[in-house]
Amino acid sequence: MKKQIIGVFVTFFLSIANADASSLSFTSAKKRLIAVYEDNPKSFYCGCDYKPAGKRLGKQIPDWVSCNYSPRKQPQRASRIEWEHIMPAHHFGQHLTCWREGGRNACKKDPVFKAMEGDMHNLVPAVGEVNGDRSNFKYGMLEGEKRVYGQCDAEVDFKAKRFEPAPEVRGDIARTYFYMSNKYKVRLSKQQTKMLQAWNKQDPVSQWERIRNQRIAAIQGSRNPFIE
Repeated sequence: MKKQIIGVFVTFFLSIANADASSLSFTSAKKRLIAVYEDNPKSFYCGCDYKPAGKRLGKQIPDWVSCNYSPRKQPQRASRIEWEHIMPAHHFGQHLTCWREGGRNACKKDPVFKAMEGDMHNLVPAVGEVNGDRSNFKYGMLEGEKRVYGQCDAEVDFKAKRFEPAPEVRGDIARTYFYMSNKYKVRLSKQQTKMLQAWNKQDPVSQWERIRNQRIAAIQGSRNPFIE
């Protein structure tokens, strides 16, 4: 009952703080997402609970015990929550002229890149170390890879530049990729599309996805139709 009341309050708060997606910077989007996840503070890949870091505005820290997380190599970075682009900036930016001329820095003032970078549908909370390790690697299935983050069901192959997420978030990833591809005309390869279509079927839309979609729509005025 308490969570339901909090959820209603959060939705109301977001609805009165409406803003167009084109006006949201990456920094602004991250701050607003804290409210979106207010009553469901769990990291995306590992399912770790997290909470505000004392009085530090916007800083969130994961509870490793809640998800049996063990740092692979960077305990300091693993001690914070970061906002991860499901479709990496490298993927959605590389088809823009500014990116070809100078990468992410050259695209800072490009309005299209700004809209993509700050699109909240493509942003999720992740343990910092996992976010860093994933980098701009493509998602894929890995054979025989060991879990390197304790019991967190995420595997990474640095040599092949591949990242395998847990089954319970693969559908979320697929629907986000379809959204970004449809809204911003980002090309997906045939192989990638086939895998994502399979993930979309294997991991159906959850109630949390629907709630998150509604809350984000209240802020930036756009919904992910692949969730609805």
